[in-house]
Amino acid sequence: MRRSTRARRSSGNARSKRLLAVVGTLAVFGGIVAVTQISSAQDRRTTVRAASASCVAPSPGATAPDGRGSTTRTWQNGRWVRNHWGDGQMSSAECQQTKGGGAGAGTPTVACPDVRSKLPQVPQQARAEVDRNLALLDSQIAEANRRLAADGARNGGSFINNAILRPLAEKRTATLNRIATAIGRVAQRPQGLDQLAQCAIADNAQNGGQNGGGQNGGGNNGGQTGAPSSTPTGGNNGGQNGGNNGGQNGGNNGGNNGGNNGLNVLAKDCTDSQLQAHDGFQNGNRCVSTAFGEVGSAANNPSLLITEFPNRVQRNQPFTLQVSTRNLIRDRFLAAGQGGYYVESSLLNDQGLVRGHFHTACRMLQTTQAAPSNPQDVPAFFVATEDGGGSNQADQVTIQVPGLPQSGLAQCAVWAGDGSHRIPMMERANQTPAIDVVRIRVN
Repeated sequence: MRRSTRARRSSGNARSKRLLAVVGTLAVFGGIVAVTQISSAQDRRTTVRAASASCVAPSPGATAPDGRGSTTRTWQNGRWVRNHWGDGQMSSAECQQTKGGGAGAGTPTVACPDVRSKLPQVPQQARAEVDRNLALLDSQIAEANRRLAADGARNGGSFINNAILRPLAEKRTATLNRIATAIGRVAQRPQGLDQLAQCAIADNAQNGGQNGGGQNGGGNNGGQTGAPSSTPTGGNNGGQNGGNNGGQNGGNNGGNNGGNNGLNVLAKDCTDSQLQAHDGFQNGNRCVSTAFGEVGSAANNPSLLITEFPNRVQRNQPFTLQVSTRNLIRDRFLAAGQGGYYVESSLLNDQGLVRGHFHTACRMLQTTQAAPSNPQDVPAFFVATEDGGGSNQADQVTIQVPGLPQSGLAQCAVWAGDGSHRIPMMERANQTPAIDVVRIRVN
């Protein structure tokens, strides 16, 4: 892919600028993590955790710059790309629209088995048709949720089963058959996809209660926090992986290799911590007991690079960043605004690759001579990207930045996250994590 004229620079200048930017980001990366805590959904916690009677205004920077939504989708390279503005937080207008049937209202929604993760490797010849039908499955669920919100509560269980769930299963069966047929034309036809047609009702009010109550607030950190948008059944992973992991892992690891490998380890879990238990929402001064989870081999650890970016832009001028990832399966996103922060252990797919997504943020630097003193500030731009893509081969995703309103020097960073937003672990300490950063002059 050719760089734009604006992005083209001499190799020497590009190399030195990128090196300085990466070093600066590694030095202050803890600040970027803190930024995501503010830009996501701290103010929305009461709405998600209980069936609130009113909609709460989102935190600054929590929605798309044009106010359209917490999740927008664009078609790129033969697949739908999901952009989670503010880690899944809704604007006040969206909250009002979905009240009585939306993610924050505590009323039932449809939960269906995840199809994408059950598919074999899709041949390139079938990719376009498979992607179209996967997108159709998403739209079928969305339509069922709209029907459920409008008519389900007042018509009862028989109506829900006969008028919503049964027609949805029939539509999904037809769509799943088209996916199997598309793959079967050029490879072995996948078997058993029709078993993924049946859906059920997931009560968000119950999930919110479990997330805010004894399971998350107590020892079983993780509970049954809400599932990511693309995997409605994934919420249980948070509970299964998070529950009791602190005690079990602490005990098992303590007995291995002579106990702590002869090192003076201060703590392995939250047993002796004086801090409140972490509950899946974005609050500091908490202790997280969720197990770190699965770490891949060094050759399979994720890598990431910003491959194209402008050198200089005008204030409020839209621009794009081209991001390439490798060894990152972008199919797991537990919305932090719904209590999905640090509740799920890191997971690998069948090829040993990390499952997760990646984040993009741009913030304005006051100086290049010292680490920022305000890591809690909301960035000028932030989005998390989950598109179901990714493999052990490098690929490209386009990040569309609507413009930066302030003049000065912008630091734009991209970093990988697992399903619960942590930077994926590396096998060795001297590997570079999946992170890149560039600096852009805003006139």
